[in-house]
Amino acid sequence: MNRDKLKHFALLTGSTFIMAVGTYFFKFTNNFTFGGITGLAVLIAKTGTISASDFSFIANMILLIIGLIVLGRKFAAKTAYCSILLSVTLSLLERVCPMPHPLTDQTMLELCFAIALPALGSAVLFNIGSSSGGTDIIAMILKKYSSFDIGKALLVTDVIITIAGCFVFDIKTGLYSFLGLAIRSFMIDNFIESFNLSKYFNVVCDNPDPICNYLVNELSRSATVIHAQGAFSGNDKYIILTALNRPQAVKLRNYIKENQPSAFILISNTSEIIGKGFHSI
Repeated sequence: MNRDKLKHFALLTGSTFIMAVGTYFFKFTNNFTFGGITGLAVLIAKTGTISASDFSFIANMILLIIGLIVLGRKFAAKTAYCSILLSVTLSLLERVCPMPHPLTDQTMLELCFAIALPALGSAVLFNIGSSSGGTDIIAMILKKYSSFDIGKALLVTDVIITIAGCFVFDIKTGLYSFLGLAIRSFMIDNFIESFNLSKYFNVVCDNPDPICNYLVNELSRSATVIHAQGAFSGNDKYIILTALNRPQAVKLRNYIKENQPSAFILISNTSEIIGKGFHSI
C-alpha cells in the first residue's frame, strides 16, 4: 500500500513538473495563448501589470478555493496538490530562471515542446484520476450543477482566448496558437491510450490446454475458453479469449507460433480493459 501511494505521489509530482517546464520555457516565452488559465495568463502579462506566472498562481489559487468550497474535500485531495505545485513551480522558475526571450529562434520547434510536455503531464494526471486544476475546476463545478456541455464550453473559451492572441500579439503568433490548440487534445488522448495499451487475443485452435497452461503458469494470466465449430470443416474448435500487456503478448504469440502453428490468432489493440489485473473503473 505504501509503495502504491509513493508511486502515485511520484506520478503526481513528476507530471506536474513536466507541465510547468513546458509551460514556462516554451509557452510563456513565445506568447502562445492556447490552453485555459495559462493561455489567459499570456494575454494578461502583455498589459505589463503582472507576469504570466504570477497571474497563473493567483487565478489557480482563487479557483482552488472556490472548488474546495463548492466541490468539497474529495476534490481537494485529487486536485489541490497538483494545482498548488504547478502554480508555485511556475512562480519559482520565473524568479530563479528569468526568460526575457525564447530559448531558440525556431518557433515551430518550441511550439512542439509547448504542446507535447504539458500534454504528457496532463495525460498522466488524467490517467490516474487527477488534474492540474485551472479551467478543469470550472468544468467540474458546471458539471455538478448543470447539464451544460462542458467540453464545448471549454473549447469555445480556448478559441476565444486564442483569437484574442491574434490581436494582442500578431497574426503569426495567433496562428501558431491555433495550431497548438488543434493538436493538444489529440496528443493528450494519444498519450493516455499509449499508457493503457494492451493486446486482446482471440485464438482459434484444436487443443486449448497447452495454451491455457502457458497463460496461467508462465504469464500469470487467465483466459476464457469457448467451444466452437469450424464453418468450412465442421470440426470442433476452441476459442481462447485473453488480454495481455505488450511484453506478455509477444511471449504468447511466439509460444503459439512454435507449439500450435495451425492456430488462427486475432490480436487487437485496446486501451480500455477494466477488471482484475488491469484497470478499475
